[in-house]
Amino acid sequence: MNRLNAFLRGLLAVFFVIAGANHFRTPAIYYGMMPPWLPCPAALNAIAGAAEILGGLGLMIASVRRLAGWGLIALLVAVFPANVQVALQGKMPGLAVAPLTLWLRLPFQALFIAWVWWVALKRDGGIAEAKP
Repeated sequence: MNRLNAFLRGLLAVFFVIAGANHFRTPAIYYGMMPPWLPCPAALNAIAGAAEILGGLGLMIASVRRLAGWGLIALLVAVFPANVQVALQGKMPGLAVAPLTLWLRLPFQALFIAWVWWVALKRDGGIAEAKP
C-alpha cells in the first residue's frame, strides 16, 4: 500500500507542477477561464500557478506534506468557480474542447480533492506519514 501511495503521490505531484508551470507558459487560457467578477486576473493566475507548483513539490517532502495537502485542497476549491465559468461559456479559451466535456470535467475536482487527501492527509493505515 505504501508503494502505491508513493507512486500516486509522485504522479499527482508531477501533475500539479506541470499544471502550475502552464499558468506561466500560457496565461491567456487561464485569464479566459476566470469569472468576470474576480479582480486582477494576472495576479490570481500567478498565485494559482505558484501554489500548484509549490503544492506539488510539497507533496514530495514529508515534513510539509500535510500543509501542502491542505493548501492544494483549498486551491482546488478556490478554482472551482473558474471551471464552472468555462462550462457556462461552453468553450475553453485557446483549446478545442466539446462543451459537454466541460460539464463532465466538473466532478473531477472532487476526485482530485480525494486524491490529495489520500496521498497527503489520510492517517489511518500508515498511508500518509505524519513525520519525516
